[in-house]
Amino acid sequence: MEKDSKIYIAGHTGMVGSSIVRQLELEGYSNLVRRTSQELDLTSQQAVSAFFQEEKPEFVFLAAAKVGGIEANNTYRAQFLYENLMIQNNVIHQSYVHGVKKLMFLASSCIYPKLSPQPIKESYLLSGKLESTNEPYAIAKIAGVKLCENYNCQYGCNFISVMPTNLYGPNDNYDLETAHVLPALLRKFHEAKIQFDRTGQSEPVELWGTGAPLREFLHVDDLAKACFYLMKTYQGNTSVNIGTGQDISIKELAETIRKIVGFKGKLIWNEDKPDGTPRKLLDVSLVHSLGWKHQIELLEGIAEVYKNKFKNQDA
Repeated sequence: MEKDSKIYIAGHTGMVGSSIVRQLELEGYSNLVRRTSQELDLTSQQAVSAFFQEEKPEFVFLAAAKVGGIEANNTYRAQFLYENLMIQNNVIHQSYVHGVKKLMFLASSCIYPKLSPQPIKESYLLSGKLESTNEPYAIAKIAGVKLCENYNCQYGCNFISVMPTNLYGPNDNYDLETAHVLPALLRKFHEAKIQFDRTGQSEPVELWGTGAPLREFLHVDDLAKACFYLMKTYQGNTSVNIGTGQDISIKELAETIRKIVGFKGKLIWNEDKPDGTPRKLLDVSLVHSLGWKHQIELLEGIAEVYKNKFKNQDA
């Protein structure tokens, strides 16, 4: 990519897309194409075709997706499957039709089998059953990975895929019905702390499951740096895991966030709620061998997010 290359960031208002935009601008790229979902419906084949015909981007970051936590994934199963399939199919196909030089597809670590050996290598894809609560989303993302792979094989495209681990950071989703675990915990503890500070007491904070599952978390700005680096240096049909190579139990994460927020009330673990996948740790040896490694450690990252999002403003 040259500094004046025309680059389309699909999903630029989301957490991942907005971080990629910030990274590109930091690196001196200014010819960036952006459309909100109101301006361009990526599920519409006709609209996406017209957009590519008009703008003719040279490079594409495909970060647009319908996303959510366990409850959202399990509740809106058809929407997660249909909308993600349509977004991916339209953007990837039109990138081929209009001669895009390189495309990066943002997949997800949830595409790996529920009981995959740990840490999870890229080669474990499609080697076992998926976690049932997010199967529709995972199937859509697998289809996107395979679409890129096979457009490369049949048409000679340069479409690459990356599999980020669980993300957090600026512009995250804090809606308790659809948020992922880390932002949901931040909001729950923050609101409980406010109540405790005002009244001297608060309701116990209820958390889902047993707290035993292990999860890996990556700051979204580290992901953006990885995406930029791989877009400039990597090509191939092996999708690349992006993570820290370190995990933490949900219970330990909750205690860490509780200390950062300063909440002194009680926690209740609702074991009637699902835990999800027992463990999900990515093998990041490939991306390390390619020359990239995360820079933001979890404690530092969470403290910074809390300070910027909640501590100095209302939730």
